[in-house]
Amino acid sequence: MTLDLRVTGTNTRRRPMWRCPACRREFANRNQSHSCGRHDLEAHFEGKPAAVRELFDRFLAEVRCTGPVTVLPEKTRIAFQVRMSFAAVQVRRAGLVGHLVLACRRERPCFTRIDSISRQNHVHHFRLASAADITPELCGFIREAYAVGEQRHLGGN
Repeated sequence: MTLDLRVTGTNTRRRPMWRCPACRREFANRNQSHSCGRHDLEAHFEGKPAAVRELFDRFLAEVRCTGPVTVLPEKTRIAFQVRMSFAAVQVRRAGLVGHLVLACRRERPCFTRIDSISRQNHVHHFRLASAADITPELCGFIREAYAVGEQRHLGGN
């Protein structure tokens, strides 16, 4: 189940989104490599403690405070997309394991690892065991990642 929480508008400075003809998912890049499939959000929480779902809902609320977002349940993760995916989480029994894509490296204690995949895309990994782990600092990084999802870091608005 895909929750489309985006508000669509026109921006003449951006290329239109490309929609996969098989799964209907939208991407900023034409013929974007991906795994087609429809997955149910609730399936990620089957057999997990209720506190983990509450933690996910709290994380999602912080993402939504930043702006409209598409929540994409996938086979092994739940991704968050504007024009491109900027964050994702995997549901575990003890909490959430996730990442944010930032335009520059941010060496901070809240991140367990950083993978640089290009000059302007750095994957910052984190773990959330409780709502206390969703700190103001992490929320600031969620806002930065959201801007990457909008592709603001590539120039233009």
